Amino acid sequence: MGLRTARGTVLAIDAGNSKTDVAVVAADGTVVGAARGGGFQPPRVGVEPAVDVLAEAVDRALAEAGTPSVDHVSACLANADLPVEEEQLAAALRRRGWGAGVAVRNDTFAVLRAGLLEDAEPRGVAVVCGAGVNCAGMLPDGRTARFPAIGKISGDWGGGGGLAKEALWHAARAEDGRGGPTALMRTLPAHFGLDSMYALIEALHLGRIAASRQHELTPVLFATAAGGDAIARELVDRMAEEVVTMAVVALGRLGLLEEAAPVLLGGGVLAARHPRLDTGVRVRLAERAPKAVPRVVSERPVLGAALLGLDHLGAPPQVHARLRTHYTPT
Repeated sequence: MGLRTARGTVLAIDAGNSKTDVAVVAADGTVVGAARGGGFQPPRVGVEPAVDVLAEAVDRALAEAGTPSVDHVSACLANADLPVEEEQLAAALRRRGWGAGVAVRNDTFAVLRAGLLEDAEPRGVAVVCGAGVNCAGMLPDGRTARFPAIGKISGDWGGGGGLAKEALWHAARAEDGRGGPTALMRTLPAHFGLDSMYALIEALHLGRIAASRQHELTPVLFATAAGGDAIARELVDRMAEEVVTMAVVALGRLGLLEEAAPVLLGGGVLAARHPRLDTGVRVRLAERAPKAVPRVVSERPVLGAALLGLDHLGAPPQVHARLRTHYTPT
């Protein structure tokens, strides 16, 4: 029997800039359909073309599940940074007819909910540091804490992309004499087989090296910091400070500073557990929020999107547990 007559079914969507994960979850917590698709970038291509990318994966997952629609669509989407954007994207998803109800959140909430292991009363804060940096927190009563996370205009600093740009800035100034010495002036161009920052600047400016490849320099920055370079270490330390500042502010907004609340660390930069960054975050967090419990999230974010959907439908604990078992890392 298909899912047409089942109640409590969820379509979970976790859509990042580079890829989309989709899961169809039956009323008992079983994953009955899944698919992966391309990245979700409405600022670049427009809302409807971006949703078309989601649709390709959603259609495959629904077909595998044997159902044309579900009770609730829980979508955690990159670039849903403001409530007005969440509303616009939710309207676009409703027009697709995938579910009776639709809820759209920023993709940071997927990492947050996936890492909150207490499904009965999920509460805590997550900081995601990937290409950019963002933070979100939630309480069982539905209250949340969040940041616009649009970039410099909303007060943000860092993330993988931001760190790469800062490293390039310091390296360029070191080579031409405007800044202090740093090994980055050698390690950054060497990554691309070049012998100077001038050559790297020229290659980036003229498009011989795609701007999108700048993210490859973030691991180079961390390696240079591990080698003892002072400026590289300062950048890593500032990233740790930014992560902790966001977490502490979110904990304070939710009244969780005096509780043993989880602080979940996600995204490629934090998940890599670079020793200086990881230690810096934990030391600073212990100083400013002693009761906070930091943990790197290893669970897939699509699990978080699905759990948020089950929360919305009031699914019992055993349903959450069955779903978690499906996504438990082996």
